[in-house]
Amino acid sequence: MTRLTKNAKILTTIIKAIQEKKGENIVSLDLRKIHEAVSDFFVICEASSTTQVKAIADSVEYAVKEELGELPYRHEGQQAAQWILIDYVNVVVHVMQPETRRFYKLEEMWSDAPMTNFES
Repeated sequence: MTRLTKNAKILTTIIKAIQEKKGENIVSLDLRKIHEAVSDFFVICEASSTTQVKAIADSVEYAVKEELGELPYRHEGQQAAQWILIDYVNVVVHVMQPETRRFYKLEEMWSDAPMTNFES
């Protein structure tokens, strides 16, 4: 299996899992041409409450494990649930509350990366 195919499967599974839990403003950033990037893709979405942030993160981890047998390399932010990061090495998911997303401006930081928007 090529890396692209694997990345595409993980991305599709992640986006669906976010949509099922009503994540909003879903985007993916293609970081493959950016040398400083730690990963090939970032998926960023937002949720209106800590409960929803946790639900989306849980949904992503469950779907990727069930459909692809992949466990995250690591995840951070479970306690505060303002921003949960789930790291699948080539794909990193950021589930954030709107004010946290506005503050950190990940899309601006990685503005050189091609961005794809997804339906909420």
